[in-house]
Amino acid sequence: MKFFKKSLGQNFLIDQNIIKKITSLVDIENKNVLEVGPGSGALTAEILKKNPKSLIVVEKDKSLAIKLKSKFKNKINFKLYNEDILRIDLKKIIRKNLIVFGNLPYNISSQILVKFIKIKKLSPDFSDFIFMFQKELGDKIVAKFPSSEYGRLSILSTYKLEILKKFLVSRNCFFPKPKVTSIVIHFRPKENITFKIKDVNNLEKVTNILFSNKRKMINKSIKKILSQNKINQINDLDLKLRPSSIKPEIYYKITELFEIK
Repeated sequence: MKFFKKSLGQNFLIDQNIIKKITSLVDIENKNVLEVGPGSGALTAEILKKNPKSLIVVEKDKSLAIKLKSKFKNKINFKLYNEDILRIDLKKIIRKNLIVFGNLPYNISSQILVKFIKIKKLSPDFSDFIFMFQKELGDKIVAKFPSSEYGRLSILSTYKLEILKKFLVSRNCFFPKPKVTSIVIHFRPKENITFKIKDVNNLEKVTNILFSNKRKMINKSIKKILSQNKINQINDLDLKLRPSSIKPEIYYKITELFEIK
């Protein structure tokens, strides 16, 4: 397997036990499936064994895309897009109740997750997301308040997604071996979201501003976002707290008020 490219953050999953564990997290049979970054096609092959209704794969690397097309050319339920997942128009790959798998490139994994979170309405188009991340990043995504890992990514993720399951994957399960441990996280879109943020880009903007000075109190930075009148409308907001000491629900409320013109 000499075709990996470090520039694309490629580490191919080769451990069959882990591959089977990942594909067993959800019922794939007769379901629409999307795989992000299939690489050499090891996970792809296992997904196809479970008889999905359709399997769409998005692979940026042209040489890998050619190999994948050849490898699965006889599979009528298989469709490949040789495109960048961060640039592709998701409208052409979305199917109802879509299950999304991805051994995500470490260097862009958070960007890929955020791209899906920013989709206006995840349900019913998406039923499950099963993504592999570098453990350090995964810990930040699943971090609960209050914890040392809690921050922007966990606030964004928990707004729309619930975490059903997670497990660690040894570096020995990949080729080439990464320097770090990985983590698989199984997400499912929340059916009921209490807060009604119109655009998740605004939540991203709010968290960017407030976390720009993580060690300082938010009393100054919040004034870049809200007027004093709006600040006064937020119950339980202590302006002497640091960003990491504020509950996710407060960030959602700040964003709601930010969107009111």
